[in-house]
Amino acid sequence: MSDQPSNVPALFPLGQDGILVRFGDGRRADPAAALAFGDAVRTAELPGVIEVATSLSSTLVRFAPPRIGRGDLAGRLRELLDGPHGVASTTPPHRLWTIPVSFGGDDGPQLAEAATLAGRTVAQALDDLTGTELSVLAIGFAPGQPYIGHLPDAWDMPRQSGLTPEVPAGALVVALRQLVLFGNPSPTGWRWIGRCAFAPFRAERAEPFALRAGDRIRFASTDADTIATLRENQSDGLGGATCTEAG
Repeated sequence: MSDQPSNVPALFPLGQDGILVRFGDGRRADPAAALAFGDAVRTAELPGVIEVATSLSSTLVRFAPPRIGRGDLAGRLRELLDGPHGVASTTPPHRLWTIPVSFGGDDGPQLAEAATLAGRTVAQALDDLTGTELSVLAIGFAPGQPYIGHLPDAWDMPRQSGLTPEVPAGALVVALRQLVLFGNPSPTGWRWIGRCAFAPFRAERAEPFALRAGDRIRFASTDADTIATLRENQSDGLGGATCTEAG
């Protein structure tokens, strides 16, 4: 069996009003394809489509059956998939977030361990973590909680063999070249390397989910006192983060 995922997307019915477009072969994720196709479907503004959601390896398209049938929608989706340049040419600008993070110390007690596993010094690890423009691959596990990737190949480390009983809200953890930013205190098998004051979900915000799949992320290193002050004094829950449109 080939070690490479299949590049042929497949369509599957999902419930009464959904079509799941899966990329890869189910063994490997292909978030770039899922995100690009999600953008293409949104840009196409297909009649009857009411929701487009992406994951690590698939794009869910929900539709209103009175407005479009499953067969007709499947045909329109295949047209988009078959278009040789359609997906890339219709990808809209993405948002670029810059999020302050305090790395190491009490805010990231496993930073040194993670750096060692990556074969990097702590200083080199910080260069990777702050110098790599990452993407929100998927939102899940908890409301608004992002899976962010991908770090350089050296960070393809496994999860811990045990479980950390709890990391705090704002914890940034790492494994498998991905980062997860926790919105609430939670147990985790990932290594805790930093903390921010950014809340990915707040029900009272105009946009309760701060991040969207496809958003780009840069982490800016700061100190623990700054993060503590941001956490105490912020009203929007964004923890000093900035957001701009990026092409």
